[in-house]
Amino acid sequence: MQAAQTRRKFRGKNKAPRWKKPDDGMVSVMVLPLAVTDPADLARVENLFGSMWSVKRAAQRDARAKTDAYWSAFHERNEDGAKAVRQRLGLSRESLERCAYKHLEDAGHLKHHASKALSMHMADEVWNGVQRHLFPDATGKRHGRPKTGRRQDFTRIPGRARSHTADRKWETFRLVGSLHGHVMAYTDGGQHAFAQPRRLRVPAAPSGVVPTGTTTASGKPGTRKATWWDHTGPLAVVFAGGPDGSRGDLVLPVRIPQQPGQWARVEHFLSNPGRWHKVDLVRRRKASAPGGWVYEAHLMILGPGYTSPAVQQMRQRAAGMDRIAGVDGNVSNVSIVSMPASLAPADGEPESTEITLSPAEQALLEQAAKKRRGRARALERSRRATNTAQYGLSKKQTRRAEHRASKGLTPKVVTVPGGARAARSDGVPKQAFRRDRLSTEYRGLRARQAESAASAAEHRRHRARLLAREIIAAHGPVLVVEDCDIRTWYRLWGKRLSQTTPGLLISALERECTAAGGRLVRASTWSTALSQHCLCGERVKKTLRDREHKCIACGLAGKRDLVSAALAAFVRFADVDDPKTAYLDTTASRHAQIVFAQGLEEALRESTAPSQNTVRGAGHAAVPRQRETSAPRTAGRRSRATPDETRPGRDHAGKPGHRPGRNPQLTLW
Repeated sequence: MQAAQTRRKFRGKNKAPRWKKPDDGMVSVMVLPLAVTDPADLARVENLFGSMWSVKRAAQRDARAKTDAYWSAFHERNEDGAKAVRQRLGLSRESLERCAYKHLEDAGHLKHHASKALSMHMADEVWNGVQRHLFPDATGKRHGRPKTGRRQDFTRIPGRARSHTADRKWETFRLVGSLHGHVMAYTDGGQHAFAQPRRLRVPAAPSGVVPTGTTTASGKPGTRKATWWDHTGPLAVVFAGGPDGSRGDLVLPVRIPQQPGQWARVEHFLSNPGRWHKVDLVRRRKASAPGGWVYEAHLMILGPGYTSPAVQQMRQRAAGMDRIAGVDGNVSNVSIVSMPASLAPADGEPESTEITLSPAEQALLEQAAKKRRGRARALERSRRATNTAQYGLSKKQTRRAEHRASKGLTPKVVTVPGGARAARSDGVPKQAFRRDRLSTEYRGLRARQAESAASAAEHRRHRARLLAREIIAAHGPVLVVEDCDIRTWYRLWGKRLSQTTPGLLISALERECTAAGGRLVRASTWSTALSQHCLCGERVKKTLRDREHKCIACGLAGKRDLVSAALAAFVRFADVDDPKTAYLDTTASRHAQIVFAQGLEEALRESTAPSQNTVRGAGHAAVPRQRETSAPRTAGRRSRATPDETRPGRDHAGKPGHRPGRNPQLTLW
């Protein structure tokens, strides 16, 4: 009887309907910087990240061992089935969650910083990677074997989504306060302009009692103790109580963007608390910050992200453009050619755009590469200086030591050995690199290197978005591109591709086409062979070295990439979703060549350079504007310009029928 009374109780099946995301299923994320300035809060946040990294690493090791055992049980999977083997080994989301709970309970110090809810979500993150490895996707591909990451790469603690059926229920990180209260707190009640100080004050927890809206049995209004749900002041992220509740709430004040052009975006995300869905705690490398990290809260809301009115108008205009366009992605450039879908001169003329690197941008890229090489050498010198026992002397250092010994001189202490690392006979280092001692200067330099790389990557993504929008505005949202796996190009042209990033731009084009109501369609290279054809329908064979197109049959001459882009506009599909069904409509291309004649030839000629606008290089370096002397523009329709459009820099007065601005050259940076 006593055993029956102490039996553990489980929650039964939920009788209420299960909550689902809205029909559109759209979610968006806003990054909210956290002002962590108190040393105690800073240490507590860092301990939280360290504890969650320990839980994630333990879960990853368990998942890796179970996955290896699953693939080793070949005969058992054939006899009993794969599902039975997974159940025996515990390869499921619930099993990984229980493993994370066990690691959290076995390590006593982790329970002072992390909670079971955070451990459960971390186990779910690990299971997502294992699931992509065990089960193929729609194309039949699997992800690689699960790996254990590095501590430096652990930058995100996933939070748990708030309950949309029960009021006031956030199980991990919660965003408290209101946008109105935040503005009132930093404008002295609306008397001054909105300005957040450098050091934000931590909001105090609400105190006292508040009415509940109900009445007691005696007829008096009911009250309850005030909680963070009653906080209407400045915005803050709260990790309530902690696992043991003895350390109090972790309160991190939020700093919202206060630039003039950001306010509409802030209102879109923060004005309606009912759309707030989840908060993730993220850290980002910054060498100048205390501890080398800055912390952010990634707020996910239910609904689309913010789009400025200018971008909305641009997409609406692009959606109304009745043009066909083709894209040719190359190692060193991306070319786009478009023309009216009706193939009538009255509806417009052919236009072309070539995206390439200018000499100024190439110089900036070389400077950035030189700086990266210098940092890599400095890191290597620092590691050798603090771990001299793991490295031998170089040939020069050995000869100098032998010379001093032959002369009877005192041996000279080598602070930075330049030889190879001490290794076994099979080439494996005797001491793992992770066990080396690292100096404070090494850690700071490594943080600056990671910060610079992240900044450069974000800048490239931002520039790709801007260029994609300008291309859509000039050529319309319906584009055709060859179905190429750009990852294979890195085997031959990896360094060049890292500078031009054509795959990044094509991905941005695909997203912008979808946002503008169009589509970026991919065509197979085997059934079209765009680079080996002419607009007249004849086959013109060219090697990779031949960058100019010259057709003997019709006399068309132009840049190979621009001709391929023009041909891509005339690709047709039996099934748009299947690139293998693509074929080239040579009748339409020949008709366009006859109708547009000189205008099409001009669009396929050499583009002019250089740019007279601001040129940005890797990261966020920039050079001042430079004005180029150019011939006066004649009357005629101009193509849409971009912030990095290249203007004519040569005198074309000797070319009859030349129309300036017909072939703008855009830059990638």
